[in-house]
Amino acid sequence: MRSRGKTRRQAARNGEGRPLLKRLKPGEAAAVLRCLLEAHPDLADEAEGFARSVLHQLKYQDVAAEIEDEIRQLDYEDLNARAGNHEWGYVEPSEAAWEILEQTVQPFLDEMKRYLELGLKAEALEICKGLVLGCYRLGDHEGGDVLGWAPDFPAEAAGNALQVWCTQSADPTGRPARGKRSPLPSDFLSMVPNWISMIEGIGKKAK
Repeated sequence: MRSRGKTRRQAARNGEGRPLLKRLKPGEAAAVLRCLLEAHPDLADEAEGFARSVLHQLKYQDVAAEIEDEIRQLDYEDLNARAGNHEWGYVEPSEAAWEILEQTVQPFLDEMKRYLELGLKAEALEICKGLVLGCYRLGDHEGGDVLGWAPDFPAEAAGNALQVWCTQSADPTGRPARGKRSPLPSDFLSMVPNWISMIEGIGKKAK
């Protein structure tokens, strides 16, 4: 009997026997967490630690791969839905392509800003590096149907991400967080050799 009780306690600690919790949607899980912390504020520090641990797992290689995949999956069907004649007028294919690409990259940029607002600069830098590397690979190789109508987009998007990073990662005195010539680590620059001068130029303007 003792062993059976012990097994039940172990299952409870592991979350077994609670299928409802495992099937919660993200928004529902967040609501449950808020309620739990309101009922047990002493768990706040522990929850904060878990949150930082999860966010710290972010890697720029994964961000770059995700950006590449999402943009390469865009096809002429996406472009035709935006370009052409509409009730508000005619939209050029190149203009439509830029709009689609900007909307695809924007969530990554918003996420980087959110990390910066949370004070997680190291994690925000991973997103920035992922944005730059993903865009670089798209510009260096075939980037899909939509990108073919906006070949300058990768460099423009990467530069925008860098400007946001340099501006919002500055310390309270206004100085950029990184005092080096480049806003990105030197070992990373070797992965984007054709953009080194652009990256360094953005870093200089931010100082």
